[in-house]
Amino acid sequence: MPPVYDPDAARAEFRAGLRDITPLSLGVALYGLAFGLLAAQVGIKAPLTALMGLTVFAGSSQIVAVERLAAGAGMSVAILAGLALNLRLLLMTASLRDELAGRPLWQIMLGVHLTSDENWGLMHATRCRGGRAGYWYLVGGGTSLIAVWAGATMLGTGFAGLLPDLAAIGLDFAFTAAFILLLRNLWRGPGDLAPWALSAGTTLSVAVLLPVEPSWALIVGGLAGAALAAGRGAAHG
Repeated sequence: MPPVYDPDAARAEFRAGLRDITPLSLGVALYGLAFGLLAAQVGIKAPLTALMGLTVFAGSSQIVAVERLAAGAGMSVAILAGLALNLRLLLMTASLRDELAGRPLWQIMLGVHLTSDENWGLMHATRCRGGRAGYWYLVGGGTSLIAVWAGATMLGTGFAGLLPDLAAIGLDFAFTAAFILLLRNLWRGPGDLAPWALSAGTTLSVAVLLPVEPSWALIVGGLAGAALAAGRGAAHG
């Protein structure tokens, strides 16, 4: 059965999502600026950086893909490395079957595209506090996040063009700083420890022990961590 659409309730829920996500959006802006600096280092222009943010909208995936390009990896390998790091999004969007059930295709695609760690987690936290948080709350939060992310990355890229040499003023550390910020933001508690540890250990082992390009170590590590997370989720589901 398609969900009953109440325009007033949908608008109120959308606005609540926009409002409640604001503190998290400010954090996204910080590492969006850092990513923009990184993108500029490999020659990506501001409009293309913004377009990447709007179409990919996966911070850790974008950071890893651009970092791999900067390290000399090919385009296809860089994309695979980014995808492997974000396999957790498959599990997150799969958990939205109740919110997406019965909706038209465009709403399903929009909801899936706008789902991120921040608005997905906020939706469930709001529900736990007894608040109204469903599909339109998720979309409202995602709309704020994607706008802030694309805008911040574009600003960071444009700002980098005004600087003579990022390494000379210490901003070449922006890649590492942005990824540290992302990791801290993605950590949801002790339950994440096992998949993270397996992913890191697998990546390190493959990179050290096998004669392969480091991007493949990231891909294998991402797949291993996602497989463990999926198995644990199925066991508890």
